[in-house]
Amino acid sequence: MNAEPALKFAASLAYVDPTEFCEIARCADENQWDTLVVSDHLVYPEKVDTPYPYTPDGEMRWDSQAPWPDPWVAISAMAAVTERIRFLTGVYVLPLRDPFSVAKAVATAAVMSHDRVSLGFGVGWMRDEFLLTQKRFEDRGKRTDEMIEVMRALWKGGMVEFHGDHYDFERLQMTPAPRRAIPLIGGGLSRPALRRVGRLLDGWISDLHTIDQLKKIISEIRGFRREFGRGDEPLQITGACSDAFGIDGYRRLEEIGVTHVLTMPWMFYSGAKATLAEKLDGLKRFTADVIEPMSNR
Repeated sequence: MNAEPALKFAASLAYVDPTEFCEIARCADENQWDTLVVSDHLVYPEKVDTPYPYTPDGEMRWDSQAPWPDPWVAISAMAAVTERIRFLTGVYVLPLRDPFSVAKAVATAAVMSHDRVSLGFGVGWMRDEFLLTQKRFEDRGKRTDEMIEVMRALWKGGMVEFHGDHYDFERLQMTPAPRRAIPLIGGGLSRPALRRVGRLLDGWISDLHTIDQLKKIISEIRGFRREFGRGDEPLQITGACSDAFGIDGYRRLEEIGVTHVLTMPWMFYSGAKATLAEKLDGLKRFTADVIEPMSNR
């Protein structure tokens, strides 16, 4: 049996037809992939007034036909047909929801998948979605911080209470409670987002960056970790990189602190319009070309 690689690999399911998810999950589960990543948006407004923050021109990378399945329904379906692969939301727009609904969905998925889920989340950028759900856009960061506290309290099991600025409740209990702590992975590029990773979270998930950009961001996160006395704690960095390819490129990512490489393997072999068969072939070929050789070093 091959040794488990120190650097792990995650496949993104962004823009993939949801009817293909379970077949992709089975294939990834059998071919040494560590994680599948599911994206999140509620709707695609015909007119979006908020500029997209991750492209130079503010235009989104997808059109109105791009599928956005509910992440926790999708993860539950894939967990039911797999045995070992993990699942991560990349990223879930947390303050669009209330902490109780999120805590219930994530805890249930964790229990039924035997602890194979992580909650990757951001505070959101599209004001339009917040207007639809009648959630305040301006205080979403502070609400997110309280949501983290509330969810972690609920996930401990037993009776808990909470008294904050945004959420206030007397003793109550949520079941089922997860058997293990659910990893919380933050997204975002702003100073508050990176500071939140340093202060509260277990890791960070990137957008698409260069090696030099990732190196700088990881250094900033580590600085915040030291500031909050967490410098020695494990830090998961899930990085998508635009200029690291092949074993040598991925080793460079590992050297700067990336723990999980996020990619779409079929893009290297068949391109953006890959069929399901080509996606499965891409997963297998990437394992043979990269994951297995890196496991055997």
